[in-house]
Amino acid sequence: MKKATTICAIATPAGIGGIAVIRVSGPDACSVVGSIFSKTIAGMQSHSAHFGLIKEQSVLIDEVIVTYFKGPNSFTGEDVIEISCHGSIFIQNKIIQLLLKNGATMAGPGEFTQRAFLNGKLDLSQAEAVADLIQSQSTGAHELAMKQLRGGFSKEIDLLREELINFASLIELELDFSEEDVEFADRTQLLNLTDKIGAYLNRLIDSFEMGNAIKQGVAVAIVGVPNVGKSTLLNALLNENRAIVSSIAGTTRDTIEDQVNINGIVFRFIDTAGIRSTSDQIETMGITKTFEKIEEAQIVLHLIDANDQDLEMTKRFVAQFATDPKTVNKKLILVINKTDLYDKDLAELDDAFSNYKAKTQISAKNGYNLDQLRTLLLDYISSRTDADATVVTSQRHYDILTRCSNSLATVRSGLDEGISGDLLAMDIREALFQLGTITGAISTDDLLGNIFANFCIGK
Repeated sequence: MKKATTICAIATPAGIGGIAVIRVSGPDACSVVGSIFSKTIAGMQSHSAHFGLIKEQSVLIDEVIVTYFKGPNSFTGEDVIEISCHGSIFIQNKIIQLLLKNGATMAGPGEFTQRAFLNGKLDLSQAEAVADLIQSQSTGAHELAMKQLRGGFSKEIDLLREELINFASLIELELDFSEEDVEFADRTQLLNLTDKIGAYLNRLIDSFEMGNAIKQGVAVAIVGVPNVGKSTLLNALLNENRAIVSSIAGTTRDTIEDQVNINGIVFRFIDTAGIRSTSDQIETMGITKTFEKIEEAQIVLHLIDANDQDLEMTKRFVAQFATDPKTVNKKLILVINKTDLYDKDLAELDDAFSNYKAKTQISAKNGYNLDQLRTLLLDYISSRTDADATVVTSQRHYDILTRCSNSLATVRSGLDEGISGDLLAMDIREALFQLGTITGAISTDDLLGNIFANFCIGK
């Protein structure tokens, strides 16, 4: 599917820079650009760059480099031309005006990538990865986007659809011979297939929490009783005085958030109000927010004062954390702070928490052992992500996979109950439809509009 119009847009960020790039794509790209460029483009070799002049009649606008990509061997599958000009806002706007005057139209958000999808250069999952790649701000987010852009996720989805299509075809064939009471689709094989695909879908669904966290930043809540050093730890991790530090208990009454990149993974640290019983209404509201942030976080750092002899509250918190459905799947790391003030053998501190493997002793004030804490954070991410496994990062994909899993569960239930082939076929078709919307094998204008509306113009 190809559009008849030729589109143009500035592909580099808005503002003044050394250079700017203006992208043109469409069937008339050569003639539109050729009408303002000092050289003829139609005879140029594809994937070649040429120096020349942009003019408005006899008035020189700029000296530019024009790079030509002949369709279908281009990003969009159409003739594509990129004009590299000087980064003056005046020059950029002037060239755009000349292109529009000579037959081009302004590109909408993500329209270049949308054309790449419509012309079969990318599937829908890969097109979404383009936006993720542009927005990636860490090594982890970049790697996930690159993996999806290279098509690994799409290939796995296509294989699942192919297996389901084979069985759906056999069941549909049975319906044509319903009067003869024959079975072409082995129900035992279909049962095994639904179990296999269901398990795979559940793994992808489970990966979304961590995949989305890596994409957006892994949320880490710093909690504990008042005056245990939470704000000091936040400042030490950020290497700046972000939070107010005071010896007065209850200084932090609201959450404070900031992020740090640790070995390519962005962590969003959240300093929370100290947990204690209080009659102060504002502090009580802060403590309520603390528990809200615990539920939102993937990792919870529970700070303990090494010099505090009363550990009952900590033990109750840990016990509740391990059994509460809202937190049972989260990571809890015990952080024993203020070891610089501890006048006994540090090894004795471990005795009270011998049952907890995820723990470390630090001095947030002096920076002691913070590297070990960072290692514990990274180890948790490594344990939740397989370097070779597909990780879901898109909310859209997560929602589709969940619906598909539900459809397969209905198929599974129907097989157990021995329902008729026509009902099985309906549920299998629903699962196929859902999988198809991930890659764009099945798409609607509304779906494409929602996806590409989030892209920047020029991409």
